[in-house]
Amino acid sequence: MRRARSSEAPTVAQLETELHRLTYRHRFHRVLRSTIYALLTVAAAAVLIATLFLPVLRIYGSSMTPTLEDGDIIVSVKSSDFASGDIIAFWFNNKILVKRVIAQPGQWVEIDENGFVSVDGQPLSEPYLSEHALGQCDIDFPYQVPEGRVFVLGDHRSTSVDSRSTTVGCVAQEQIVGRLLFRVWPLSRLGPMN
Repeated sequence: MRRARSSEAPTVAQLETELHRLTYRHRFHRVLRSTIYALLTVAAAAVLIATLFLPVLRIYGSSMTPTLEDGDIIVSVKSSDFASGDIIAFWFNNKILVKRVIAQPGQWVEIDENGFVSVDGQPLSEPYLSEHALGQCDIDFPYQVPEGRVFVLGDHRSTSVDSRSTTVGCVAQEQIVGRLLFRVWPLSRLGPMN
């Protein structure tokens, strides 16, 4: 005696549905895999660019207020050409400090007891300051900036430790991380640095 089959052969419609399901699943996995590869490639490129060309920095402390506030996030650009007035980031004792370039190599800096700065005998116009102060200073004026270095000051002169102190001194080219270019956080202060 013959045994009855427990199931019928699938219909053409069922086969087409199963083929469609398998094709969709294969296509979904292929798209998912290529999307993940693309995201990883973009992330790696972003990290490489941020590390080599456009370091992103977070500001800690108050030495640059009112220009920069604690918690600001800034994009900098690697450069070896700095003008007076540029804000730079540089390495000091395994930390990154942020200060404003005041004088170039060979220039003479003078700061009076009220905190007013002159470079090569010309008083600086410093509209970015909210107050002038001599601050922590243990160098003798007039002071000539050594070759290969720049003289930097913080914008909050009464609290900033900078080139006025032999602790920090003038900044060598090899210490410099980059020039601050653009503030990205907080959004209310988004925009280029000046």
